[in-house]
Amino acid sequence: MLEHPKPIEWLGSSRADLRDFPTIAKQRAGYQLELIQYGEEPSDWKPMESIGQGVREIRIKCRDGAFRVFYVVSRPEAIYVLHAFRKTTEKTEKRDIDLAKDRYKSLD
Repeated sequence: MLEHPKPIEWLGSSRADLRDFPTIAKQRAGYQLELIQYGEEPSDWKPMESIGQGVREIRIKCRDGAFRVFYVVSRPEAIYVLHAFRKTTEKTEKRDIDLAKDRYKSLD
């Protein structure tokens, strides 16, 4: 566990989008991001290499639905949150993937 939290950088509308999550989903997302800041693994995640190297997805499920947060943890200076959204289909929609890809490219 890291002694000091790694800062979070929010790309595009990701911070506002996460703030629009229902209360429970927002609390769970915040807790998972805090774990990541201290070098821990979130409880439910998967790699999203299709978006970019080092991109991961936090998966949150609650009675209000399914929510996702795409982020990059592999950079030494910060955690970059690329996209936060409510998942409405079984497969992640292309527009969500494309938006995250565009934001990932902006890191270079």
